[in-house]
Amino acid sequence: MQKYLPSLQWLLSYKKGNFSKDLIAGLTVGIILVPQGMAYAMIAGLPPVYGLYASLIPVLGYLFLGTSRQVSVGPVAMDSLLVAAGLGALSILGVENYIAMAIFLAFMVGTIQLVLGLFKMGFLVNYLSKPVISGFTSAAALVIIFSQLKHFLGAPIDGSNKFHQLVINAFQKISETNLYDFAIGASGILLILLFKKWNKRIPAILIVVILGILAVFFLNLEQYGVHIVGVIPTGLPSFVVPEFSIEKALELWPIALTLALVGYLETISIGKALEEKAGEETIEANQELVALGVSNIVGSFFQSYSSTASFSRSAINGEAGAKTNLSALFSVLMVIGTLMFLTPVFYYLPNAVLASIIMVSVFGLIDITYAKRLWVKRKDEFVVLLITFFVTLFVGIPQGILVGVLSSLLLMVYRTSNPHFAVLGNIKNSDYYKNITRFADEIVIRDDLLIVRFDAQLYFGNSTFFKNKLYEEIVKKGDKLKGIILNAEAINYIDSSAAQMLKKLIRETHEKNIQFYIAGAIGPTRDIIFNSGIIDELHKEFLFVKIKEAVAYFDDPTTLSSLHGKIAYQNQCKV
Repeated sequence: MQKYLPSLQWLLSYKKGNFSKDLIAGLTVGIILVPQGMAYAMIAGLPPVYGLYASLIPVLGYLFLGTSRQVSVGPVAMDSLLVAAGLGALSILGVENYIAMAIFLAFMVGTIQLVLGLFKMGFLVNYLSKPVISGFTSAAALVIIFSQLKHFLGAPIDGSNKFHQLVINAFQKISETNLYDFAIGASGILLILLFKKWNKRIPAILIVVILGILAVFFLNLEQYGVHIVGVIPTGLPSFVVPEFSIEKALELWPIALTLALVGYLETISIGKALEEKAGEETIEANQELVALGVSNIVGSFFQSYSSTASFSRSAINGEAGAKTNLSALFSVLMVIGTLMFLTPVFYYLPNAVLASIIMVSVFGLIDITYAKRLWVKRKDEFVVLLITFFVTLFVGIPQGILVGVLSSLLLMVYRTSNPHFAVLGNIKNSDYYKNITRFADEIVIRDDLLIVRFDAQLYFGNSTFFKNKLYEEIVKKGDKLKGIILNAEAINYIDSSAAQMLKKLIRETHEKNIQFYIAGAIGPTRDIIFNSGIIDELHKEFLFVKIKEAVAYFDDPTTLSSLHGKIAYQNQCKV
């Protein structure tokens, strides 16, 4: 039962001493969640109250089904921007239709996540490499920041999911800036930064929200054109079945898939980071997909848009001392209290304050340090990061992720097609055989023997590369060459194309009176050597466990032991 309901693991062994810590952590996160949720709903193009709706059912769903004890789920900047980018590309007329599409999108995201979780497909997120994520998040952060200029400046700036268009739109309308909105937004950013620098435990966001509300109310700033949140519906979200249609599903599936994978990646990466800090291991990848899926599906029936784990709130939850997911319950209670009793208070909240919260929150997503490190040490991965960054910035967020993933895959294909190929030699007075270019002064090089190592699987994409590199070394050795030893320790697979190449290669070396040996092949590779027919060209006696044994046999064929045969010939092909 605990496998399907992970909350039972901590509920059944809950310690009384953890209650106060969970309570404080939950209330702290709840205090931040209220204004953040409203701000992120605005990013998504939704009325602020929908950010509060997204802070209820999804949080409770993860409480019972999630495997991390400190992850805080709810609306986040990244997913909100993806929602806005995805829906903004569609021709949706009217606010009500837009809201309905956002809620149906949450249902689709949850369905995809649940299906992936049930079919153990969590590994798919591995294709979102770190350079792709870094390039994507940095570009998305810039798009988010500039998308808030209309609230920050109080000017009627048209929205877009393209950075350059946002900049152009801002320049066109900058003359219509409301100086009061600008002053409030700038003050909000300054205060948040100052409070964070002074003491990170101070709820800077809450303080800025309160000061903004008080300023508008007592100074009557509405008369100066200051834009405020306005009326927020009081009460809890009602049960509403999402408006399902095949046409909508076909339109939304690309952005839904993107949201599902990105949301899952965020949750896993946050959970793993918190695990390392806490010194525990509870995260189960596929169960996380199930938890997020159920949370988003059920949440969509209560007017929630897509939700996932939050970097900032999860960090705060951990720093505040949360021990179990019970802290999430107290966060939900805080949101419920706000919806039931405090929505009139937020009537006077300036949009510029929410914009300042968003700008500060997402600025930390811009990772310049990692980009610099890649530029110095991994220029090929830096190129992937750069491609992802610029496509996301100037073309669109879904396109940026897609191109980034394809770039990563192409880089991987290139690397596997041109892997490391090393010529080995014996280190003097030892049994070690190492790369002759790395240990040049300590290596004994023989003219009659060529020892090579191939550091990748052998498949159709690199078999020609392997053959060409080997022939280059054969030519270098000249007529004195009598034996070739392939160190196969790093070869974990040989496909049918490579097997045919290897059989032909062995046959051709034999025709030149050069004996071919294979040493160090692991069990699965040995199986392929036997079942693909390679062994028929090689012959069993030329298959060895270690290089030194192959060298010894090359020098003296009488050195073969019975134990060698028992180990070297072991395979699952009954040969």
